[in-house]
Amino acid sequence: MLEQVCQLARDAGDAIMDVYDGKQPLDVASKKDDSPVTAADIAAHHVIVKGLKAMTPDVPILSEEDPPGWDVRQHWQRYWLVDPLDGTKEFIKRNGEFTVNIALIENGKAVMGVVFAPVLKVMYSAANGKAWKEECGVRKPIQVRDANPPKVVVSRSHYANDDELKEYLQQLGEHDTAAIGSSLKFCLVAEGEAQLYPRFGPTNIWDTAAGHAVAVAAGAHVNDWQGKTLDYTPRESFLNPGFRVSIF
Repeated sequence: MLEQVCQLARDAGDAIMDVYDGKQPLDVASKKDDSPVTAADIAAHHVIVKGLKAMTPDVPILSEEDPPGWDVRQHWQRYWLVDPLDGTKEFIKRNGEFTVNIALIENGKAVMGVVFAPVLKVMYSAANGKAWKEECGVRKPIQVRDANPPKVVVSRSHYANDDELKEYLQQLGEHDTAAIGSSLKFCLVAEGEAQLYPRFGPTNIWDTAAGHAVAVAAGAHVNDWQGKTLDYTPRESFLNPGFRVSIF
């Protein structure tokens, strides 16, 4: 099934690139929380939902662009968790740092994850406790790697206004820092290019699930600041607590 999900992510990426390359209009709008949504988000959503329904008709889907109400999903034990275009701000800025995120949740855990970056043409995937990176048609297993000093990845869009994160980094000791958009931060830790991704600002469950699956399969830990792993058991709010992705 992982191969089919990877192909779905590529197909969604093609729909996104039609907008990115100007073949389709951008049509930027604002959601209730003032976050942007574009025609690319919606196009990718339709591609993924149609594909998942054909592949697993009995497994419900929670997509950022059409999240079911609490009454519908409160008893879900197995479901798809999708962010059709993670990093819409980066998409609008045209810096290439956005992804397609598809995760399978079972009993609160992200057991399968696919993260595809259409501009970078890089696919990260995970299932059955193993993680891979595919680039230029070549898929290789990935795992976390230590480094001295460690590299810390932070959110490109949120770092400037996050005083809590800045204070944390000041107390961290010697390290290098890189800012990047979307769930690519999880994947950089997974492949050993970074060792820590701390997050204090708000995220939603669809922002993290696929990257979470990849990072854990590669040997990383994804825990909240009390040390508990992020949990995707259905709850009324879509918000995650603050967390850290780390090899330590």
